[in-house]
Amino acid sequence: MAIFQTKKYRASSASSTVASRYRAALAKHPFALFGLPFIATMVLGSFFLTPATALRYERHDRKVQQLTEEQKLGIGKDKRRIDLKDEYYKLAAKDLDNWEQKRVKRLPGEHDGVL
Repeated sequence: MAIFQTKKYRASSASSTVASRYRAALAKHPFALFGLPFIATMVLGSFFLTPATALRYERHDRKVQQLTEEQKLGIGKDKRRIDLKDEYYKLAAKDLDNWEQKRVKRLPGEHDGVL
C-alpha cells in the first residue's frame, strides 16, 4: 500500500500571489495579521464615529428643548392668561357632590367591557 505525502500540493504559480503569501503568513502570525487589524479598526471606528453621534444628539437637543413656565403659557398665542387663584375659585364654585355617571356610547363592534 502506498503512503501519501503530508505536504499539500501547491502550484508554482500560486506561491507568487499576494493572497497565497498572506495565507502562509497568517498561519504563522494569526494575531498580528488578523486580530490586530480588527481591533484597530474597531477602536479607530469608534473615534471617527463619535463626532457623528454627537451631531445626532445635538440636533435632537435643538428640536426638544425644556421650556420655562412663561414659554409654556405662551405657546398658544390666542389663549388667555391663566391665574391659578381664579381657576381654584371657579372649581370651588361648582357643585361637585351632585353628579351623575353617564355611559359613553361605544362604536359599532367595540367591546363593551361586560363579560
